[in-house]
Amino acid sequence: MTADSDLLPVSLLLNGREFFYADIQQYPANSPTDLNGYEARVLDFCRQWLNGAQEFGLRTSGSTGQPQSITMSRRQLEASARRTGDYFDLGPGDRMLVCLNCEFVGGLMMLVRAFERRMHLTIVEPQADPLALVPPKAEFDFTSFVPLQLRAVLAAGHTSRLNRMKGILVGGAAVEKSLEREVQQLRVPVYVTYGMTETASHIALRRLNGSAPTPYYHVLPGIHVAQDQRGCLTVRADVTQDQLITTNDRIQLVDAHTFEWLGRADFVINSGGVKVQAEKVELVLEVALTELNLGRRAFVAGRPDKRLGEQVTAYLEGKALSTTQQQQLQELLNQRLDKYEVPREYVAVPAFSTTASGKLDRLSTIRSLTAAPL
Repeated sequence: MTADSDLLPVSLLLNGREFFYADIQQYPANSPTDLNGYEARVLDFCRQWLNGAQEFGLRTSGSTGQPQSITMSRRQLEASARRTGDYFDLGPGDRMLVCLNCEFVGGLMMLVRAFERRMHLTIVEPQADPLALVPPKAEFDFTSFVPLQLRAVLAAGHTSRLNRMKGILVGGAAVEKSLEREVQQLRVPVYVTYGMTETASHIALRRLNGSAPTPYYHVLPGIHVAQDQRGCLTVRADVTQDQLITTNDRIQLVDAHTFEWLGRADFVINSGGVKVQAEKVELVLEVALTELNLGRRAFVAGRPDKRLGEQVTAYLEGKALSTTQQQQLQELLNQRLDKYEVPREYVAVPAFSTTASGKLDRLSTIRSLTAAPL
């Protein structure tokens, strides 16, 4: 029988190379000279954590504005890691795969969880199919993907490896309905996360698969949520240092521990005095595109209009739709949306802009747009 002490990690794997904690604490002394920039930054954070640093600088993702730098305390990060570890029963000897960008809170908190729970840590530089970067026989108990990665991992046939895990998180971007359907093939619990840099990663989870998938987010223990006068979520907890965080996320509060996410307050389109939630239209648009075998990334935003103030406009990535394709799409949307929600214009965009963390950057895409309407 293996002693508990034998399970405790003394090193981590980073892009296939082993680094001992004792050496990381002395970083950059005794480190390889051929590290790339990402590896160097990951090891520097690990050095700080292992040496007991009490404050850490984090960057926001910039998905709704300019990226900002904020300072988080060790206690905040530890509190967040403790909740996730308790929820998924993570402990010494478990194996963590970190394939998110560790320069942002989603990836960085995976490192913290592994250190705090004494888990074996395998880190790979972010790419579409991160499991392609580890040995075929390597097994893991826990990981977190962005939707693009989860889709690529499923397409590559890694289902059996995923099903041997305790849990999988998915976040960083919207989970499309088509991906939700794909996830149903998995036995491993898959959860969409809700959180932000200011809350030290997720504070609520929504189950995607299994016998009880739900449209509602369930708040983790010790997190207090409410609504402001706009109907937007507010958060107070130890991860916010008991300060009230007010978000721009419109929610429907079911009870003190459960809410439905409706969309961003700054993504509401005021069209002729009618308020249209862009994310609702996007969900219907995504399903319609898939049904017509026109699957592609798309988003909806308001475009200035003299008569309406703003008109609902759909931005589609890739080549312009043909007249027939656009007519078919319009017919489906007319059937499934209220008349004020149906896009009045379709704009083709060769490639969407993204933030440094890989999220869709709507504002930058619109600002840089040179393509003519379809």
